[in-house]
Amino acid sequence: MTHPCEDTTMLLAHKSAIVTGSTSGIGLGIARAFAAQGADVMLNGLGQADEIEFTRAELQREYGVKVRFHGADMRRPDQIRDMAALAATAFGQVDIVVNNAGIQHVAPVEAFPQERWDAVLAINLTAAFVLVQAVVPGMKARRFGRILNVASAHGLTASPFKSAYVAAKHGLVGLTRCVAVELAEFGITANTLCPGYVKTPLVERQIADQARAHGIAPEAVVRDVMLVHQARKEFVRVEELAALAVFLASDAASSMTATAIPMDGGWTQH
Repeated sequence: MTHPCEDTTMLLAHKSAIVTGSTSGIGLGIARAFAAQGADVMLNGLGQADEIEFTRAELQREYGVKVRFHGADMRRPDQIRDMAALAATAFGQVDIVVNNAGIQHVAPVEAFPQERWDAVLAINLTAAFVLVQAVVPGMKARRFGRILNVASAHGLTASPFKSAYVAAKHGLVGLTRCVAVELAEFGITANTLCPGYVKTPLVERQIADQARAHGIAPEAVVRDVMLVHQARKEFVRVEELAALAVFLASDAASSMTATAIPMDGGWTQH
């Protein structure tokens, strides 16, 4: 039986990736899809140590690739750089980075706490810059790299009470485009994924919280609050977004760069 890393029919065979915010939700879905296509993966994120280790070992065993974990705090540039260095040592190189880690805070602009603004910008935007900066020299030397930044439909449009999140996600789209045009001649692409609402454990909790806060049924939260602008009226599936990430990380997407790709059920055309 061919070992996954030796199967050149896999889209990401002999590649390695760092996926931030990958212990659950979108990030874990992308990490799993990468491993299934033959890539070694560095996981990162929050959670119970035993649960993270279970996930890491499961992915490594199921797909026959190297899977490591680094608990870098995305507010700490030194820890982000340490994660990049560990991935390069563990895998020999870093071919792909997915900046997915993010947080949210909702408040009117005049009441938005300064410390929450700083945290949202640090984790959702500055952390991506730091990780890109850390891996680009190696990518340029090998003349190959894939940079995928997970923004949101809020990287393309706006909603009230989300000033920090929308600013960070718009900034992430801009950062991606600058990096893309700067690095294109080195065989490095950079693209932004802009999903609408994705059904993740975090969103499940938000549904319950909003239902309690507004005194309405969970179904009404989904229909009238979350999916009101998604023309398809369905959540984006993690597997759909992961499949797009695999394509963008593959050789087939060599000419796709500087794009901000909505996968939002028609939200941004509302």
